[in-house]
Amino acid sequence: MAQQIPLDFEFRANKTFADYFPAANQEVVSHLQRCVAGMGEQQIFLWGHAGQGKSHLLQACCHAMQQRGLRSFYYDLSPRNLNDIDLFTGLDDYDLVCLDNIEHIAGKSDWELAFFNFFNRQRDLVRKLILSASSPPTQINIRLPDLKTRINWGLTLKLQPFSDPDQIAALIFKADKMGFDLSTSAGHFLLTHYHRDLESLWTLLDTLDRASLIAKRKLTLPFLKQILNKKIDE
Repeated sequence: MAQQIPLDFEFRANKTFADYFPAANQEVVSHLQRCVAGMGEQQIFLWGHAGQGKSHLLQACCHAMQQRGLRSFYYDLSPRNLNDIDLFTGLDDYDLVCLDNIEHIAGKSDWELAFFNFFNRQRDLVRKLILSASSPPTQINIRLPDLKTRINWGLTLKLQPFSDPDQIAALIFKADKMGFDLSTSAGHFLLTHYHRDLESLWTLLDTLDRASLIAKRKLTLPFLKQILNKKIDE
């Protein structure tokens, strides 16, 4: 057995299936839930544009595995995190490995080879593997031919973008999970006057929640406008 390298990682407590608003992606969520329940695919490739919840869903899969008493591991392969190629050493012991933003190892021969060797071990041990990227596996510029073939194995799932009504519903859902009310009119105002990607909107909800708690006021539309005007001035 390979020596396990200690790694610092932590699952976000609010990144569970219960905290995810699926909109048109319920079928995707169902496939992931079956996978981590031991009834679905061994390997899944999840793709979609930034801000659609890929990272959330990968962490939700890890949470679900841990609830079953099994070991799971999540890692974001964004460029800032590609500093230790020994990452894959010792991951054989995990029942589920979720690797986010896999496209960032493309063209890096040492990372491609390390992942290829890990992939083969994971496959032989019949462990679960879930990958994510911003494009489908056929469009990722992996140079190692055998690895390019392998990431196309298994089930490929695409996250559908949210419509405007979906985004408003997601904002209301998220605010409710955070413990405050957000009206439909307030949600519409945010989409019209602020960044439309969900990642930025989630960050804004944290700001709104704090402002509401400090002021001890409900998040009415006039108060919302006041907070946003202050944020813009800053």
